[in-house]
Amino acid sequence: MQQAHHSTFDFDRWSELASRDPEGFEARRTQAIEAAIRQAPVRTQARLRRLQWKLDQVRRTSGTPLAACIRMHNLMWDSVYGRGGLLESLNRDPRQGLPARPGNVVNFARRDAKGL
Repeated sequence: MQQAHHSTFDFDRWSELASRDPEGFEARRTQAIEAAIRQAPVRTQARLRRLQWKLDQVRRTSGTPLAACIRMHNLMWDSVYGRGGLLESLNRDPRQGLPARPGNVVNFARRDAKGL
């Protein structure tokens, strides 16, 4: 069983670094995130990298840090309450499997072996 790694986060130090050296801050932020992902179980690392990519794109395309924070907040709540989210997963009867998704069914005419 893997032990959780607990580290201290010094907000003032990170804030000062971001003000003084934005590029250095981004480099350290990237290193810290990658270290956290590497500590996760191997089976979840790819999913965590995809999530981090998505969050980085939100940060990149938002006009302000506050706008990015609000968008990320909404993404988090969608992952809880949205379609396929945590709440839906918890409420699903495990004996029923995954919920059915609507789709188009194409019927093929059945041919006998002679008609092939």
